[in-house]
Amino acid sequence: MIVEFGTFALVLALALSVLQTAMSAAGRWRRSPVLAGAGEGAALAAAAAVALAFAALIYAFVTSDFSVSNVAGNSHTDKPMLYKVAGAWGSHEGSLLLWCLVLTVFGGALARARGLPFGLKASAVATQGALGSLFLAFAVFTSSPFVRLDPAPFQGASLNPLLQDPALAVHPPLLYAGYVGFSVCFSLAVAALIEGRAQTAFWPAWGRWVRPWALASWAFLTVGIALGSFWAYYELGWGGWWFWDPVENASFMPWLAGAALLHSAVVTERRGALAGWTVFLALLAFTFSMLGAFLVRSGVLTSVHAFAVDPQRGLMLLAILGVTAGAAFALFAWRSPQLKGGGMFAPVSREGALVLNNLFLTAAAATVLLGTLYPLILEAASGATISVGPPYFAATFVP
Repeated sequence: MIVEFGTFALVLALALSVLQTAMSAAGRWRRSPVLAGAGEGAALAAAAAVALAFAALIYAFVTSDFSVSNVAGNSHTDKPMLYKVAGAWGSHEGSLLLWCLVLTVFGGALARARGLPFGLKASAVATQGALGSLFLAFAVFTSSPFVRLDPAPFQGASLNPLLQDPALAVHPPLLYAGYVGFSVCFSLAVAALIEGRAQTAFWPAWGRWVRPWALASWAFLTVGIALGSFWAYYELGWGGWWFWDPVENASFMPWLAGAALLHSAVVTERRGALAGWTVFLALLAFTFSMLGAFLVRSGVLTSVHAFAVDPQRGLMLLAILGVTAGAAFALFAWRSPQLKGGGMFAPVSREGALVLNNLFLTAAAATVLLGTLYPLILEAASGATISVGPPYFAATFVP
């Protein structure tokens, strides 16, 4: 019964996210605080519904309900309680539900944010709702963690022993808080582009609004990566066995873009300069996060710890990535002429050093992106297969 309640809560969250998008967009279009407020309420309700669904999944793991396929494949009655709970996000379906939980919780936090202009906030909440709708639809229709088994097995298959580690138990939630937290930066950037603000005075305020979200996401991602690295190297030794693995790169690229975004936002906030570049980085950070989700779950690249090898679901994730990132960057290209200009600063200054820092970080991210995707590009173009590993990255990234 609890499992069916979880399914219902997940479907309800999808409906509420769609309502959040529609009400917030209508409120922005009609300049109606009532409609926009309804959208904010729907955002909070969607977060609560996903939290209930996630609690139902945790309950299924804690009680060893092996009639649930996800539990049967990732848990065992003899496992310690910590790893029973951690098993909830040890699979594709469970980790996707965790992704949706973080996405909607950040959306609810955005809905409760104070001090944002009416139009900017309504557009941002609508964008966040659209992101939630896409990922929740993906979970509901293709990756439900509540699928039943009939007949139910007597015993589960247990979680991979390598994953039964305290550091790794908390690594995914922290990593996802960083990954998905950049969605708010993405939504604020899209909202600013929708608003079409050409006033120079708007951008320092926008930089001040976006920077706390970028800082929180980057901090969560930093701790998550550090815990994952700590686990990886005391588990396998300090020989660099997983250096430059595609899944490791999938979290490293948003980290690099997020670090550049943090520094660029400082310049935008203090000088009103680099507005277009800061908006671009806000879009790029979450785009890298979605790209990472695609790489980890599609099976297009071989990795020692990919979540899934399912081309059909990978194609749907690629479609989500194409729709969201494509629409956002098309909007950026349309609005970019309005983002020129802004405050000036001397080349030899704190701001100038931050710009140089941005060049290094973005060049590093581009280097990692090329090395990660080059095998796919080469195979698509010529059919040849190649592995890009430490020699490439040592020759390009280290300098």
